[in-house]
Amino acid sequence: MGKSLNTSKERRESMLLFRELKQEDWKKIHTYASKPEVSEYQPWGPNSEKDTQDYVQHLVHEIRQPEPQKHAWTILREADEELIGVAELNILDTYHRTGEIAYILHPDEWGRGMGTEVAKRLIRDGFQSFHLKRIQATCHPENKGSLRVLEKCGMEMEGRLRGHLKMKEGRRDSLLFSVLNDG
Repeated sequence: MGKSLNTSKERRESMLLFRELKQEDWKKIHTYASKPEVSEYQPWGPNSEKDTQDYVQHLVHEIRQPEPQKHAWTILREADEELIGVAELNILDTYHRTGEIAYILHPDEWGRGMGTEVAKRLIRDGFQSFHLKRIQATCHPENKGSLRVLEKCGMEMEGRLRGHLKMKEGRRDSLLFSVLNDG
């Protein structure tokens, strides 16, 4: 099973809670994964119900592996425990202790600091609980909101990955960001 990212101290200081992803979460995830603005910079979506069900099924399968390389949690707004997104920490290389973070939030939550909180928590837990030395993230060059979040989290842009992802129409570049744990 996936590791928990909550402590009692975090619960008091946070706007958000993380809990293990469950198959039945697909319905709440679909409320935003079906929106065109959410997938504007993504190689997926807007999702059909089947797309969202398949996505959640894949993640649940991955996180339940004996030694998972993919970890995923639902993001809940603390005030009402409403599901508002998904957070992922993927172990890219166990020997070199490298991981990658990804997250997606319901657009009603954009611009409220929640993306920054999610990314900071994933980075902190990647270093503390998973003992990673390097954590990276990518984003579309025109996704100004994601660029700001990654910079606020102390990540540095390393460069541009040309033709990085296959999109519905052609390929897209991605900007590569990372942060190191020098401790």
